[in-house]
Amino acid sequence: MVKFILASVVLCCALSYAVASSCSNPEVKTNFYSTTDATIVSQIGFVTEFTLKCSNAGAEKLPLFAEVLGKLAPVVRIGDNKYQVSWNEEIKKVSSGSYTIRLFDEESYAAVRKAQRAGEDIQSVNPLTTVTVNFPGAYKGPWINSEILATGLVGFVAYVAFTTRSKLMA
Repeated sequence: MVKFILASVVLCCALSYAVASSCSNPEVKTNFYSTTDATIVSQIGFVTEFTLKCSNAGAEKLPLFAEVLGKLAPVVRIGDNKYQVSWNEEIKKVSSGSYTIRLFDEESYAAVRKAQRAGEDIQSVNPLTTVTVNFPGAYKGPWINSEILATGLVGFVAYVAFTTRSKLMA
């Protein structure tokens, strides 16, 4: 009888842990930040903060992982139901537009790692939820640097001065 009760308690604990360890019906609200001036940096930083609400209580404290542009990154918990994921990209590889962030819980992250080890496409793994952020682009400086423009202007003024002088001397 004691074994039966003990087995029942262990089973109930395992079931409650399994239910609490997955987020059902996730609701996400995001804030996105990025580098806007790329004139003096070599990489552009992207930061996405989001709140995650689940229909089952306690599931918001799950460890999360993110996949952005085919790269996996940990998601940092910064408060109650608040998370943050960040990444960097080289300026030459970055373009304006939408970026998709796929969020995984521990179970789906394990499936992603298994797919990677097997050489399969990780896009086949269903994420917990997906977040799309819009990057407007970064200012990379003027088309013509001011030094080049000033040098050209000085050359033009010198040309006009010398041709005018030679016409006056002739």
